[in-house]
Amino acid sequence: MYTGKVVGCVVATVKESNLDGIPFLVVQTIENGRPVGLVIAADSTRQAGLGDFVYMIGSKEAARVFRKALTPVDVAIVGFIDDYREEL
Repeated sequence: MYTGKVVGCVVATVKESNLDGIPFLVVQTIENGRPVGLVIAADSTRQAGLGDFVYMIGSKEAARVFRKALTPVDVAIVGFIDDYREEL
């Protein structure tokens, strides 16, 4: 499981047909309270927006979230984090 903050969106003019209706967002991953890197994640909730803290899953589990055959995604947003605090 990964945590991160949505910092942007991706606009694709052409997509795999199994990805129709699935938005892609740019997420700043967070580890130990610090930004680590950027990933492009498929939004399974279709409600995440700029500035939202989210948690994501990767690998084949990410593809299974969409319940479509052969959905080609590596990372999927599966939920929101209401309050994010990191005590160091």
